[in-house]
Amino acid sequence: MQFYTQDECEAWLAERRRQRPNLVPDIHVVRVAYPAEHHRLYFIARFIAFSLPHRMKTLLWIKEWGMWSSSENWHLYYKLRQAYGDKRSLHDAPGHLCLEHEGETLASFLQIAMFNGWGGYILTEANKVNAFFSHDSHIDFYAEDDQNLAEIRKSLGPDESAVG
Repeated sequence: MQFYTQDECEAWLAERRRQRPNLVPDIHVVRVAYPAEHHRLYFIARFIAFSLPHRMKTLLWIKEWGMWSSSENWHLYYKLRQAYGDKRSLHDAPGHLCLEHEGETLASFLQIAMFNGWGGYILTEANKVNAFFSHDSHIDFYAEDDQNLAEIRKSLGPDESAVG
């Protein structure tokens, strides 16, 4: 687990000659709403952490926070972050690079982010499916090949197809 600054997150994408998935023209998008039962967020976070990365590095890049400040559990977030030896603020280092063997770590940070009403990107080294989770309680899954979204549709049942 490594924590990245905003500039380091941008560099991670640039080194791979990629851009944020929502900026890719003609990309396929599936939108999935968060479940009404908040305890199911862990199921979704774990599904993402073990399905999207294909046992490769994944960058969890938090872009939105503070929208629902009364619902944010900063103590829990920083205790988890400190367990990985990082004491910087989310503002200073919003990127969370999870290595190929850190699926549970990715699931935990993602669950906390979703539960806190934050938004951000899940950017995989594999680049088959990437995602943006929103403070508005949905996740947009992006893939250049629509067939790569079949498992998302099957397992998470899309709320609606978003226009790419």
